[in-house]
Amino acid sequence: MVASCFEPAPPFRKVDIALDCSYVGEAARGSSSQHPATLVLRDISIRNDGNLGDEAEYKAPQENPDFSSPIVFEASAPSISVPHTESLLHADCGGEEVSCEISPYSFRKAGGRPCRPSWFMATLQLSSGISIALVLRGPHCISQKEEKEHNATLHPKLGIPMSKEGTVLTTVEFQSSSRNTSLRVRLGSSVTLDCHFALAPSSWFFSLEWRRQHRGSGRSLFQYQVGSTSVEAQPKVHVDVVELLTSGDASLSLEEVSVGDEGTYICLLSTSLHQAQHIIQLQVAEPPRVHVIPAVVTFERGVTTTLTCNVAGYYPLDVSVSWTQKTPKGEVEISLSNTRFSSHRQSRDGTYSISSYLSISSATVQAPATYSCHVSHMALAEPISVSARLKAPEQTGSEGLVGTFIATVIFIVVLFIVLGRRAAKPNSEQLLKASE
Repeated sequence: MVASCFEPAPPFRKVDIALDCSYVGEAARGSSSQHPATLVLRDISIRNDGNLGDEAEYKAPQENPDFSSPIVFEASAPSISVPHTESLLHADCGGEEVSCEISPYSFRKAGGRPCRPSWFMATLQLSSGISIALVLRGPHCISQKEEKEHNATLHPKLGIPMSKEGTVLTTVEFQSSSRNTSLRVRLGSSVTLDCHFALAPSSWFFSLEWRRQHRGSGRSLFQYQVGSTSVEAQPKVHVDVVELLTSGDASLSLEEVSVGDEGTYICLLSTSLHQAQHIIQLQVAEPPRVHVIPAVVTFERGVTTTLTCNVAGYYPLDVSVSWTQKTPKGEVEISLSNTRFSSHRQSRDGTYSISSYLSISSATVQAPATYSCHVSHMALAEPISVSARLKAPEQTGSEGLVGTFIATVIFIVVLFIVLGRRAAKPNSEQLLKASE
């Protein structure tokens, strides 16, 4: 990109944004071929945050391109604005990756013959999820006879007129964009699938359709055609037609998301000359609820106790459940493998549940101890851990009576010994006096 990330500049400037791209064209026998390309967005007005460098203008290569040279597309946008240009300009500084693909784009005029392919579609994708589609109009649409009459310098790869610097001059006639290529939402929430567009005065908006595809089946959710007196929309979905026609906001609002709303959503925009689409993956992710029963366990000798970890209300299906043990003397938790699981159960709302069981016996473990159930799921930022506490074994009733009896006997024996010694001491003193 033709901009430094650190040098200051005036508050507002027009800059050129150069993107490395791939040109995907047709090859022999109907296959496709890729060729290096560069897309230069000319004179883009950027709100400067002080990070623009001095060199904000792209310098075209001063050489005649050959068949193997990268194709340079210069795109100006005099009548419409290119979206998300600041994200494109500062992608390198922000650590984002930008993928760019340019391909031929042909259309048929009403009542006319097919136009020679001097139209192109540029598809931009940022790693943050932003997607942009630009329809570029080439120099003009001419026949081979006209090429000879005007003595035009043709691009060696594309066969269309090029500039003196060997670039292909284009203008942006239509643009559409979306902020997200994938979204993850919880059950019962509302979500907006972003889709915007703008077009040059040479064409007009014709129709919008939103479709949903999932597991091989497709369904139309919303349809609107300019001039129609009605809007076809499924329940729970909404598009503001006024915003659609006035500001190019074709976003779809979806309320009370359920498991059945998961899938691939397609925003299909049509104008009098062009057509573009944006694809958004909607994924439902509901975190699990975790409970361990019982929470406190007191052992009886020779008795085996089973701890149950109930994991419920999660979606999608994949979940990980494990057990650990920790004693007061132990510094680390010990993983346990003597567990078993129930089968997965599915509720009416589409969420799943499962139970994990851990059997512990006083013959093999020492109390006190803590047993923890750990659950990992894609809807969780970090695993959930729920613990049960194992108390030391308590004495039974018979054991208590025996202990009391033994203590009493010992006390009586000791008492008799002490009293016997005290009684013997006076008698010995009396015998001593009598002998004197």
